Amino acid sequence: MFTDERSKQIVLVSHCILNQNSISDGTADYPAAINEIVELLLKSNIGVIQMPCPELLCIGLDRGNIHGCEEPVVVENTRIRSSLNSPSSTQTIKTLVKQLVYQIEEYSQNGFTVLGLIGINRSPSCGVNTTSMNNREVDGEGVFIKALREELEKKDVHIKMVGIKASEMEKALVSIKKLVDNSPQK
Repeated sequence: MFTDERSKQIVLVSHCILNQNSISDGTADYPAAINEIVELLLKSNIGVIQMPCPELLCIGLDRGNIHGCEEPVVVENTRIRSSLNSPSSTQTIKTLVKQLVYQIEEYSQNGFTVLGLIGINRSPSCGVNTTSMNNREVDGEGVFIKALREELEKKDVHIKMVGIKASEMEKALVSIKKLVDNSPQK
């Protein structure tokens, strides 16, 4: 099955890597996609799953604060994180996580390799190594990444997770290249 030209390699990426228009006001580093990352993945013949943006789906494009860009990023991110912990947001995140886990399991069960996940550090939702809390950037995971990792662990599914910052592109590309270069077909 699936003996055609597909690479059978997949990577999950935070929504904003492919769509900077989705992130909170005042935080976009690029006009559209983060081209360097997209180009690296495409040149490596790796399929891309764009994860949903939990912030957009839970609290909207303006993140519930039309003046959010006037606050320091970590202060606004802390407020966003608090909003993501509300009961309605928690339920939405659970639904999004279940849909994503289903995709991961489907690919894995059908002979595809899920190379890993690329998240956005400092994000209150998609931070892998750092997130925003208590008006600071701190070590830890964003709300969505934590929920995803916990659900995957319940199913004994483990994928590598890499956290990057768009403002540190050289470092980001090195991390992603390591993820890509560890592919079984390389």
